[in-house]
Amino acid sequence: MTESATDPAVHRTEITVRWSDMDAFKHVNHARMVTLLEEARIDWLGSVDPEVSAMLRNSVVAHLEIRYRTPLAHADSPLQVSMWLARVRSADLTVHYEVRAAGAEADSRPAVEASTQLALGDPYARTLRRLTADQRQMLAPWVRPA
Repeated sequence: MTESATDPAVHRTEITVRWSDMDAFKHVNHARMVTLLEEARIDWLGSVDPEVSAMLRNSVVAHLEIRYRTPLAHADSPLQVSMWLARVRSADLTVHYEVRAAGAEADSRPAVEASTQLALGDPYARTLRRLTADQRQMLAPWVRPA
């Protein structure tokens, strides 16, 4: 599902492609794309209510999926990353990303689509932690099915 430029559930950020992000074919390297998605997620966490950010700070990546539709190069920087919560469950949530080249229209086909399933953890007990109904409600403004 392509994001809408006016959807309040969608967080948008620009991520700069570094020369070291490129592979031998002059495309953004797969492992580096994972890092760029992480940078976008950190930007989102820095923009939300501090209580929401604190709640998600101890999450860990449980699953990652990336679909490359069009190669991205250094010249496509800064990448336009749109992201939202595609699903919130009792102990995890799924972040959906759409990545476009600089200057691409928000409703154009993304070059990259990705999702990250984040498990919520308790770092001291080393166990999963469940979201309360109030916490799920706090996340509701960013939920948009992928």
